[in-house]
Amino acid sequence: MTDRQEGFRGWAAGRKGAVSRLRFTSLRLRLVVVFGLVALTAAVSASGIAYWLNREAVLTRTQDAVLRDFQQEMQNRAGALPVHPTQDELQRTAGQMANSSQRFSVLLVGEDTGGKTVYGSSDGLSAFALDDVPTSLRKAVDKQQKVTGSNKSAYHLYWQRVVDHGTPYLVAGTRLIGGGPTGYMMKSLGPEAKDLNSLAWSLGIATGLALIGSALLAQAAATTVLKPVHRLGVAARRLGEGKLDTRLRVSGTDELADLSRTFNDAAEALEKRVDDMAARDDASRRFVADMSHELRTPLTAITAVTEILEEELEAESGSVDPMIEPAVRLVVSETRRLNDLVENLMEVTRFDAGTARLVLDDVDIADQITACIDARAWLDAVDLDAERGIHARLDPRRLDVILANLIGNALKHGGSPVRVSVRIDGEVLVIAVRDHGPGIPEDVLPHVFDRFYKASASRPRSEGSGLGLSIATENARIHGGSITAANSPEGGAVFTLRLPRDASLLAEESKEAGEAGEKGA
Repeated sequence: MTDRQEGFRGWAAGRKGAVSRLRFTSLRLRLVVVFGLVALTAAVSASGIAYWLNREAVLTRTQDAVLRDFQQEMQNRAGALPVHPTQDELQRTAGQMANSSQRFSVLLVGEDTGGKTVYGSSDGLSAFALDDVPTSLRKAVDKQQKVTGSNKSAYHLYWQRVVDHGTPYLVAGTRLIGGGPTGYMMKSLGPEAKDLNSLAWSLGIATGLALIGSALLAQAAATTVLKPVHRLGVAARRLGEGKLDTRLRVSGTDELADLSRTFNDAAEALEKRVDDMAARDDASRRFVADMSHELRTPLTAITAVTEILEEELEAESGSVDPMIEPAVRLVVSETRRLNDLVENLMEVTRFDAGTARLVLDDVDIADQITACIDARAWLDAVDLDAERGIHARLDPRRLDVILANLIGNALKHGGSPVRVSVRIDGEVLVIAVRDHGPGIPEDVLPHVFDRFYKASASRPRSEGSGLGLSIATENARIHGGSITAANSPEGGAVFTLRLPRDASLLAEESKEAGEAGEKGA
């Protein structure tokens, strides 16, 4: 692999790690998001209320000042005009009204003596015109109301805010009471709009700063809260890896400190219980190993005697009394069974102690299976479906133990013919042993590989110790393989052995893992 490819893979791995840390299920991200949403909601609400209040205050103040000035100008200047003014009079008066302190545009509308409608605008005839006044406002201004006790005037001042080409304007109008021109006013609210826009920008910046500040505070709070949680997670992971001496440093009196103390108490109790169980387990293994070892010496002598008795039974001289011949045969078979049981117990003890080791060799699978069958005189009862030339690097003795247990179990409980098939699945060797018996009951299937388990509880003294399949499983496991049991759809039970074609790779990986564990410790 080139440096460039390695760099790309490192970058991709780092990016993936960063993304995984920022996933939404991360408590840190959720804290930041919640803090941000709360801060954003508060800032937007406060900014919105402040903007609305300031907007109403600015517009209302400007509007009241303009309308008050316009109304005063209408009374003083427009009220001095004759009932039927000329256009020049209207023009002059409109200009005078526009020169007030508020500086608005004025439009005066009246009728001359001939009944003709005349207009006077402060900005000239082509500037502020009647078409610039909303129709609804003109109708409201021209509408004569009934004078009552609560309504002292027939005409009133009306106003409306409009927007023209993006610029807001205040438009107002009124009629003189007792006859005279109708006046309209237009005041630009552009300066106020600019002030309000500046205020909006300021509030927006303040909202953004509040959001950033809340994110920083959330990050700090998350770090403060999650650092003990992270340490707790690391400690729990180490505890799960078997490092039972893992403890947390406790500081403070808050809930996280109580959680750390609880974890330390639980870890201490777990370590004590595991140590007690390990001590009992070691004592049990030593007892089985010592018992098996001590039994081998008398068994050797008993086996020698039973071999002599067996020779006497097979001799033609008939030196054994026919009355005791069944007892002698029972002693011979039970001694052989006891000898097998002791050997199996010692093998199980080696597995439990972790002292079982592989002695690897290049094995021709077909030849190995044939040798196993031939050594036990099963050639007539077993059909072998295996191509020659299939090689694997395995422990021949342990493979022989596995095959002997699987095939022997099939012959004993399933009946012949037993079919053994071999195939290759990638780098995995698959050996299937199928019988033609009634199959395995469904309630027995989960327990067929348990130690000392026998399908028939009513026959505790049946042939076999109940350790064969368990030992076969352990031998497969030490190779890095497995054995499964199932019922064939065509009838009978099928035991499937899966082993790596090169068990030396597993041994090297186990060795490297052990060295890494020692360095880590």
